[in-house]
Amino acid sequence: MINSVCLLNPEKIKGQIKEKYRKVALTPHGSFNFPVGRDGLEALGYDRELIEAFPKTVADSFCGVGNPFSLGPVRRGETILDVGCGAGFDSLAAAFQAGPSGKIIGLDLTEEMIQRARRNQEETGLRNVEFRVGEAEALPFDDSTFDLLISNGTYNLTPDKRRAMAEAFRVLKPGGRLQVCDMSLAESLPEETISSLDAWFQ
Repeated sequence: MINSVCLLNPEKIKGQIKEKYRKVALTPHGSFNFPVGRDGLEALGYDRELIEAFPKTVADSFCGVGNPFSLGPVRRGETILDVGCGAGFDSLAAAFQAGPSGKIIGLDLTEEMIQRARRNQEETGLRNVEFRVGEAEALPFDDSTFDLLISNGTYNLTPDKRRAMAEAFRVLKPGGRLQVCDMSLAESLPEETISSLDAWFQ
């Protein structure tokens, strides 16, 4: 399955991802197939106190498929990477929980998402988080940098999943944690679907 998917042109896939999430960055409520904003956060079980810690506009920009914080707590002072951070809600939530001594980096493929995440950061006043453009398959960090890596609906869109996961484990410290929420196939797809760019986001 993975080998067949990788026969698709990775650059075309990334181009399509950028275009889709450029639109999501501008109008998340009109272009995402899952609950978004505060409704999405509540449906996915985010702590109400955490949701209410941020301005309404920050919660409104959320679009994810799960709740990475349901997989384990964020510890004070941790160094955390959010792969595919989108508009930054999970990065900001991690920064809030890790406290001033923590350091959080949100990484996303789409420049427009990073711009929106930075605007959200300004609204929260948090200073222990930064946002950068980058790819899951080529993380721009040294080995053994992070205590925790979180991700929310990113790896299913990554053309080279083996490389992306190898990169995730490379940048985690020994004993570091990986808390990922994502989607996976329950059964094999027909070859014509696998080889279709249009089907990539279905």
